Amino acid sequence: MSTAIIPNPYTTGYTDDHAKSGLDAAFPAIETWPNQFQAYEILVDDPEFTSVCPKTGLPDFGRLTIRYMPRGKCMELKSLKEYLFTYRNLGIFQENIVNQVLDDVVKATDPIWAVIVGDFRPRGGISTVVTATYPRTETAPTK
Repeated sequence: MSTAIIPNPYTTGYTDDHAKSGLDAAFPAIETWPNQFQAYEILVDDPEFTSVCPKTGLPDFGRLTIRYMPRGKCMELKSLKEYLFTYRNLGIFQENIVNQVLDDVVKATDPIWAVIVGDFRPRGGISTVVTATYPRTETAPTK
């Protein structure tokens, strides 16, 4: 019996280049300031986050939230805003956005923990919610 893969006539031609799109962008540094306290949480909410689909060139809209517990440094919000503006015209997948933001927040602040959630608006009837956490683990979170 043959195990040949039958091509799906409905695939849209996504490539490895589409998958990597945007990850090599030059993102501005997220500036920080010295934290004065211990054991508290910061929530930053961007309810009008925008980017561009690397395949179609259509805009993506969503809400991006950044939650973290600072260790020695906190994010400076004006530089964070300028950092997030970089995504406005950038062709990048939603999953890549959330993971790139997490990596850059961790690089800037070295938090105790961080959670980035991208809640992207429906396009074609489907919405996407992407969550990335630090420290990164491969186990599912408990509810």
